[in-house]
Amino acid sequence: MAIDCIKAMPSIPQHHPKEECKDDQKPIVFDARVLSYQSSIPQQFIWPDHEKPNVNAPELPVPLIDMGGFLSGDPVAAMEASKLVGEACQKHGFFLVVNHGVDRQLIADAHRYMDNFFELPLSEKQRAQRKIGEHCGYASSFTGRFCSKLPWKETLSFSYSAEENSAKLVQDYFHKTMGESFAELGKVYQDYCESMSTLSLGIMELLGMSLGVSKAHFREFFEDNDSIMRLNYYPPCQKPDLTLGTGPHCDPTSLTILHQDRVGGLQVFVDNEWRSISPNFEAFVVNIGDTFMALCNGRYKSCLHRAVVNSETQRKSLAFFLSPKSDKMVTPPTELVDSCNPRIYPDFKWATLLEFTQKHYRADMKTLEMFTNWLQQRK
Repeated sequence: MAIDCIKAMPSIPQHHPKEECKDDQKPIVFDARVLSYQSSIPQQFIWPDHEKPNVNAPELPVPLIDMGGFLSGDPVAAMEASKLVGEACQKHGFFLVVNHGVDRQLIADAHRYMDNFFELPLSEKQRAQRKIGEHCGYASSFTGRFCSKLPWKETLSFSYSAEENSAKLVQDYFHKTMGESFAELGKVYQDYCESMSTLSLGIMELLGMSLGVSKAHFREFFEDNDSIMRLNYYPPCQKPDLTLGTGPHCDPTSLTILHQDRVGGLQVFVDNEWRSISPNFEAFVVNIGDTFMALCNGRYKSCLHRAVVNSETQRKSLAFFLSPKSDKMVTPPTELVDSCNPRIYPDFKWATLLEFTQKHYRADMKTLEMFTNWLQQRK
């Protein structure tokens, strides 16, 4: 179980105020065009010895969930898929989905436009610069917020809403932030987010079935979701044994749907060791996050994972983070609460947890626990 791996990791320190940049500290500039070719890397990107990566981590066999039968309405196929999903979530919370119904050309376009964005000069990308305390925008590492254990990556994050009155939220973001020349890019990511939202609602049906809750319960809960889309770009690093593309953490969101390119780098902590999840361009990698862990009253656990980099080539991934509507209360269904399974986490709104991770705490494997303590202290 993922919770066991979390308890067994005393060597990974919790977020500490020393990691935060002070107001008088000038943040380092992460320019991939320069740093990718340097034989030495800045100290801020060097991780402590006990957290340095194992680039040759053994592969983790994760179940391949065939969504074809479920999407066609076959009840037997749906039951089998939900069984496999439940088993995966009890072990480590990760699984792959194939025959998912997402257009291949759309996926290819989403990767192609990611290249177009991240290959821009730094000054152009900074037109979408993320502001401190916000979760949307361009971030070259987290140089503006943190001054140590910096990840070797660039990201572009933007919001998506499934509500009808926000039908072009992604397109509008790119038009407003980057200009008219990015209209086609905005359209591609609008379409991609809509496909991810649809796929995630189907996966929520399977999760509901696997937990013994009506298959409509979680689907309806997330139908008006306020989610986050993130483009991840991991440049080559000449010292990949010293740094991490993404540090060890559990996703604070509800469900992550990740599409990797053909370059490996995703690792999961299972049974007291780091294991790799090999890329499969035909599949999406799915994992549950802290919000769903609270929503199912701890029956399924979000699992620790990270990303490593290499010295040979860049790595890219598309991450859709499903989250409930911001003002919706996260509370488990009554079927998952009884005398043997009392409430573990207090009710909260997703917007509050998001604020906590952006302004008060650097997401890691203890985020939900620390958030719970923070909520109780505020009462």
